Amino acid sequence: MKHYLGDRTIDGIKVTVDGVPLDPCVNVREFSQNGFEWSYEGPEPRQLALALLVDHLGDNSAAMAAVEPFMRTVVANFGNEWEMTSSDIDLALTALDGEAVA
Repeated sequence: MKHYLGDRTIDGIKVTVDGVPLDPCVNVREFSQNGFEWSYEGPEPRQLALALLVDHLGDNSAAMAAVEPFMRTVVANFGNEWEMTSSDIDLALTALDGEAVA
């Protein structure tokens, strides 16, 4: 199970997966040239949502399909420091699928 961690440090934003910097996945889609951010809706949180989903799902198309609702529902609500596991992402995606059906 992967472990994702985000932190705002004196040196700036730090996002890792299993202790390694998370790839921003700009090769899939570049929403922002300013890197990652969270706690609001916008291009930087959208880039983080995409990176998390691409890393977790391993499927660029599926990640792109889920990026907007995942950003709004999950990433925009992160606190200054946050952590998620692969299992947490699966639960969030299942909840989002349930909302789409409802």
